[in-house]
Amino acid sequence: MRSPTGAGTRTATTTVTRCVGAICAGRRAAGEAGRTANSGLRLCQACLDRLSTELRRLPELYEACGRRLDGGTQDTLRPRTSGGPLRGMPFNVQAAEVRTEILTVLGSWAGAVAEKRGVAAPRREVLPLRVFLGRHLAWLAAHDAAGDFCGEVARLARRARRVADPEVRRRLPIGGCAEPDCSGSLTAVVGPGQPRTPAVISCDQDPDHRWLGHEWLQLSDRLRGTASAGNRASRQADADTDTDAKATGGEAEESGSAAAAAAVRWVTAADVARLWQMPTGTVYRHASEAGWRRRSARGRTYYRGEDVVATLAGRGAARSAG
Repeated sequence: MRSPTGAGTRTATTTVTRCVGAICAGRRAAGEAGRTANSGLRLCQACLDRLSTELRRLPELYEACGRRLDGGTQDTLRPRTSGGPLRGMPFNVQAAEVRTEILTVLGSWAGAVAEKRGVAAPRREVLPLRVFLGRHLAWLAAHDAAGDFCGEVARLARRARRVADPEVRRRLPIGGCAEPDCSGSLTAVVGPGQPRTPAVISCDQDPDHRWLGHEWLQLSDRLRGTASAGNRASRQADADTDTDAKATGGEAEESGSAAAAAAVRWVTAADVARLWQMPTGTVYRHASEAGWRRRSARGRTYYRGEDVVATLAGRGAARSAG
């Protein structure tokens, strides 16, 4: 590589590859930066570990869905009109569809690997397919299609869990972990059939990093080095406010505003809705009735965290007790 000075000196360059895995895709969806992929791979270690775990569990989930074929969940029961049980017997269509999809997707990927690597393909059964793909996981993780494979396995596992366990909880990305020096991502886990149960926020790197949803704002105010969505919103809103203050020439006001902003957390209506499990419209109603202080940045509205907590803390405590 020729140097900028034109002297012809060659300097070493390092190519940084961003992870294309499922966890990092979730981080990007939550506004976080994805992690760096392992050397020679397209996946970071966290996404590779998650892929390995979910791939290993697919045969178990396939069998669990099979146990639901006789109509294990009421909301998916439909009369089957041909083959199998007698007419009108309950049949779980979603369980059958998931099992077919698991077999089809694994078979497709195994066939592609066998063709590209010049090896014999396994039997078209879920367990042999899983073992085969697990044996070639490192090759897949380095392939340009690693992101597609990782995403499809994650989607299959997620859908199969929902069918196999109808009480499975939804996972909502929140942002970066609030604990200092932790590079993990936080996810709120919500029970769809349990509206009185608060979301549980957990870290994908450290299981000890775990809080109830309504505790998040109070907790994060005591932490330092936070990379949470709330902090990002606060920094963006503060930056816009500081710019306005400089334009007015009010140096004292600017200094006071910056000092106060450092201790203030700002959150969006969507953040509040996720943490307290309420419709966004209800959040707007609370904001209007309680007069939450607000800021606007890049076309988005942010509410002052302490105002949100003051209004909704009782609601969170009541849910915990319930």
